Amino acid sequence: MTPREYLGSAPIPGGDELKLYRRDKDFMIVLDRNELMSSRMSGSEKALADMTIERLAGRRAPHLLIGGYGMGFTLRAALAALPGDARITLVELVPEIIAWARGPMVDLAAGCLDDPRVELVMGDVATAIVDGPGRYDAILLDVDNGPDGLTVEANDQLYSGKGLGIAKHALRPGGILAVWSAGSDDAFTRRLRNAGFDVDEVAVKARDNGKGPRHVIWFARKN
Repeated sequence: MTPREYLGSAPIPGGDELKLYRRDKDFMIVLDRNELMSSRMSGSEKALADMTIERLAGRRAPHLLIGGYGMGFTLRAALAALPGDARITLVELVPEIIAWARGPMVDLAAGCLDDPRVELVMGDVATAIVDGPGRYDAILLDVDNGPDGLTVEANDQLYSGKGLGIAKHALRPGGILAVWSAGSDDAFTRRLRNAGFDVDEVAVKARDNGKGPRHVIWFARKN
């Protein structure tokens, strides 16, 4: 097997350190010993966008908040599915993630950050949620490996009962909170329901070909 090539590291504010590797044409972003994302597995990240937008069918000029760029799979899928009058606010906490997208992974990014429908905000997605009451048709969160603060401990606030209430307040009527996870979490499902959401928990495969590990996406609709 070809050894992987180390390309750089990125400190996470208030957290640990991300590392970027390449093996042949594939990229991997690693936290400690956890491979957070890989360019080989993008199916569930694309599903996060596609299945959210399906649930927004018929909305005019939808405004989506995406928390976390990652490798851009969710953003690119959203741009492909959304109409020209849509808006996407993309919030990324780690500057190096965007630098990598414009540097070694520029071909993978395919110009998505320069789409006129995209507003890039560097900062904490929790702040964007707090500052946006009634602003969004959907909030898509893929900032951890699930509903706990793996990359940044402070992200736990996103998944607490209080945090879910704030997210609900940031959504327009009928809006969707979509949360990606590497696995299921019954306690989180209960918190979503206790926050007053109608909850749909969907299992999706990690790869585009329907193979690979099973991931989970919660789609929580505001009444």
